[in-house]
Amino acid sequence: MLTPSLHSSPSPTVHRSDLRGDCSRCFALCCTAFGFTRSSDFAEDKPAGSPCRHLDAPFSCTIHETLSSRGFRGCTVFDCFGAGQVVSQQLFAGVSWRDRPETRDRMFSAFAVVKELHEMMWHLLEAQQRTYDPDIADDARELVESLASLTRRSVDELESLEIGGIRASVRPVLLEVSAEVRASYFADDEGMDPDLVPGADLAGTDLRGHRLCGADLRNALLIGADLRGCDLAGADLLGADLRGARVEDADLSLALYLTGPQLAAAHGNRRTGVPTGVPVPRSWSSE
Repeated sequence: MLTPSLHSSPSPTVHRSDLRGDCSRCFALCCTAFGFTRSSDFAEDKPAGSPCRHLDAPFSCTIHETLSSRGFRGCTVFDCFGAGQVVSQQLFAGVSWRDRPETRDRMFSAFAVVKELHEMMWHLLEAQQRTYDPDIADDARELVESLASLTRRSVDELESLEIGGIRASVRPVLLEVSAEVRASYFADDEGMDPDLVPGADLAGTDLRGHRLCGADLRNALLIGADLRGCDLAGADLLGADLRGARVEDADLSLALYLTGPQLAAAHGNRRTGVPTGVPVPRSWSSE
């Protein structure tokens, strides 16, 4: 497996707008490449590599407007971070897996890798913007450029990448910026709740009234947690599980490393503050 140098091969500047999915230019890769098991998020089983039975000929979902009510909430919170159109249009030159079935497995494999790279770029772009240290900003920018260059490699090279090693190269920058931003909210003083730690199991916990500014909630389990009206400025939410969390009237606008899928999995409303560039879930408009 290949673990490339991530401080070389500069590529054109990447913006967050480049990391947003464009389903009109994708061959429904999220509806085919990944599998799912019947659960509260999916109404039925689907093996990986097989098209969803609700996928039509033009690569559109026939139940898109009613996914949640039909038991496919998991589909509504998925985001490929723009990997779908890159794989479909760039790596495979706009020729679909239906037109060339022999490319199916390689296309799906490439999609999974590019999605990982794009998600890392999404977080690094935020780190670049949020840091106060110009040297760290340069490190983040160089990593983004190098990751972007990887997405332009051949499919064989993509399949040989050691994603774990790449994550290990990205992680220190994200952590350093997190510590820096959280410290600006005095997160290292004695007033922080000792239960608010990375990976904490806070499922169903009522966190209203807790001091959450600058909290390190990375990878925390926040399923069904009550965050209504809370201020999460500077809180690190990288990988936090927000399924069913109550974030109505909460201010998440300055939270760190928050993604669209995390928001879409939570219950918010029009008064919930959302970070710039992160899409507001459509379901919140009526709440």
